[in-house]
Amino acid sequence: MASTFYNEILTEHNIHPFHKHKMEGANFVLEGVNPSCGDDIVLSLKVDDTDKIVDGAYVGDGCAISQASADMMLDLVIGRTKEEALKLKDIFLRMIKGEITDEEKRQLEEASVLEDVSHMPARVKCAVLGWHTLEEMFDEDKAE
Repeated sequence: MASTFYNEILTEHNIHPFHKHKMEGANFVLEGVNPSCGDDIVLSLKVDDTDKIVDGAYVGDGCAISQASADMMLDLVIGRTKEEALKLKDIFLRMIKGEITDEEKRQLEEASVLEDVSHMPARVKCAVLGWHTLEEMFDEDKAE
């Protein structure tokens, strides 16, 4: 049952990704690459003056897990502040390590189906590519 649910969500985000398109007017753009397998995304975000993520998109190529994870991540972070997005990123990365509570898992909504990736070490980097790109994007912003 859980495996079927996982496959349905993953397939839906791959066949009909809502956020996979070029976006004009982004004020944050960063490419993320997984050198071990070649997965590649360019993450674009529009962040307003209050640090709220008002829109987001990605383009790229890669496996089903990397692309679906990026799409689910954008579902979660659009409409939230950078700080809230980074908290969700922390929860997601801890989920992949098997270190979250049920309450934290609920906060990840559909992205929580990727919890099973923690049992597939070769796929972990695929699942976290978008999330690490988001983190790096905002870390670079702090450095400027």
